[in-house]
Amino acid sequence: MSTFYWSARTFVVAPATRLLFRPWVKGLSNVPEEGAAILASNHLSVSDSVFMPAMLDRQVHFLAKKEYFTGRGARGWLTRRFFEATNQLPMDRSGGAASLRSLDAGLECLREGKLLGIYPEGTRSPDGRLHRGKIGVAKLALASGAPVVPIAMIGTDRVQPIGRTLPSIRRLGMIFGEPLDFSGRAESVNDHRVLREVTDEIMEAIRRLSGQEYVDAYAADVKSGRVAVPPKGAAEA
Repeated sequence: MSTFYWSARTFVVAPATRLLFRPWVKGLSNVPEEGAAILASNHLSVSDSVFMPAMLDRQVHFLAKKEYFTGRGARGWLTRRFFEATNQLPMDRSGGAASLRSLDAGLECLREGKLLGIYPEGTRSPDGRLHRGKIGVAKLALASGAPVVPIAMIGTDRVQPIGRTLPSIRRLGMIFGEPLDFSGRAESVNDHRVLREVTDEIMEAIRRLSGQEYVDAYAADVKSGRVAVPPKGAAEA
């Protein structure tokens, strides 16, 4: 664990999180005490990457969008240095071959026996629902043999919704599900059909934990308006 990460987590982030947001946590023992594992979570708020690691004794290496590392000027430099100091890994979210190539850093992290955090939706949910997962999480699971721990963040979209700079002080929660083992399908790491099936299984595990309504469309497409989906709650009507 890097000195900066340990110091920030131990003396600032974890105490502040527990004091101000009083998080309730279930299933924490499902996160391995050692060895590689993929922490696959729903993504409701930018603060997810702060609250979830604050509850763990082990360091989490997140795949973060590459734009955090390419900003210009003083602000860009500070942002880049912060993400580098916290061992965030740049991720190309444009899709296709570029996104798959950028998974190499995450795979190396897993091969070193570390915890890798990933948001299979690829971006924050624009409407509080759970959206179709991208196959990168399956690619990492099959290539590394690491178990996948499904995670549900609860209420973080109310703590810090999209567009809000400072979080509201209110309670939140998180649920760590039982690890999923896909090591038996390692030989299918380049089979798109299998990667899709594994990804869908992971998303279903997250959905069961979070209780979110599921949308079979990518969050980025919903956010941009490229895909029209029924209003929230329509599927339950």
